[in-house]
Amino acid sequence: YIEDTYKKDSLIVLVGPQHGGSGHMRIILRLRGDIILEALPDPGYVHRAVEKLAENRMYIQNIPLVERPSIMDCANFNLGYVRAIERMMDIEVPKRAQYIRMILAELCRIGTHLYDAGILSIFLGHSTGFMWCFGLREIVCECLTRISGARVTASYIIPGGVRRDVDDSVLKYVYESANSIENKIIGFKRIFVDNPVTIARLKDVAVIGRSTAVKVGLVGPFLRASGIEYDVRKIEPYEAYDEVEWDIPISYDGDSYARLLVRLEEIYQSIKIIRQCIERLLEMPKGPVISERLLAGIKEKDAVSRDIRGFLYRIFARLVPPAGETTILTEAARGLLLYTIVSDGKSNAPYRLRIVSPSWLYLKGFMESLKGCRLADLQAVYGSFGYFPPEADR
Repeated sequence: YIEDTYKKDSLIVLVGPQHGGSGHMRIILRLRGDIILEALPDPGYVHRAVEKLAENRMYIQNIPLVERPSIMDCANFNLGYVRAIERMMDIEVPKRAQYIRMILAELCRIGTHLYDAGILSIFLGHSTGFMWCFGLREIVCECLTRISGARVTASYIIPGGVRRDVDDSVLKYVYESANSIENKIIGFKRIFVDNPVTIARLKDVAVIGRSTAVKVGLVGPFLRASGIEYDVRKIEPYEAYDEVEWDIPISYDGDSYARLLVRLEEIYQSIKIIRQCIERLLEMPKGPVISERLLAGIKEKDAVSRDIRGFLYRIFARLVPPAGETTILTEAARGLLLYTIVSDGKSNAPYRLRIVSPSWLYLKGFMESLKGCRLADLQAVYGSFGYFPPEADR
């Protein structure tokens, strides 16, 4: 490959894995002048064997583990894993717990989009945009702290529901926080999104059309930025997503700027979902947040159904799904998240766990979009995809 490149009067440039604009991944570029002819990914530098480790831990012990690949999007990664277990065991989740799960999932979606927008800002040399996004992300972290006790990796969603109910005062705080984020994003749009420099760096750069987006396997907001209206929460609704009103943001431009705008609009839609969930939680009477099926044999059933503290391992150490294989889809912040769990029907640990993350799925599309771009555009395109190496490498 190298000899063939030099015979064609091209250059090979290695970007990363220590490069500030490549994250923990190496990108092998073939250039003619400063035009990118081909981009080959070389991931795996932060592979942590999450799937193999999961085979040696109980189902309940894997919850903190599966959250780590995406970090800020912990709730969606947690939710996908837990839903797979619930499908295997035919566990029905109480309605109150479903709304709480959705609040967590959408908070993490907002936090992830703010994180990616901040990284894009710093990649373009706009440090104020970076600090603006991370300042807003602190509001999300505070909401997660008040709900779960943890700033980032909450480990709050468990098979059958959530660890404990959320107090009304906390729900009202999250509601006001969502309003605050919505108001303050206007300032971020003014200083960064509508900035002429940002538009010049992203508009009509790394364009991926509808047919190409499908061919290379783009997912999530990056697929929707190319004009494909697909979202698992609409196509195969889970939790109570079919009971709240929200829209799928799409764009038909398919460029780096469209990928930023679609995720920005998704923040507004997530805020809309959070408001509706909180309103319904405040209206409904207090009730269980854990499936009663899991509480068989527990004398303190009424108390445990609202707060599982002190009973977690008494209940979940005996969790053994029936033998079989289950695959489930979840719409994570960066796109389609797939979990496959294989159970032998005897052990309280999975026989096999497979995670296919959004960043891994759209990596080919990311590399395809670089063809024809200038070398100086690499960081802008990278940031427009929000590619997260730990999420892809697992």
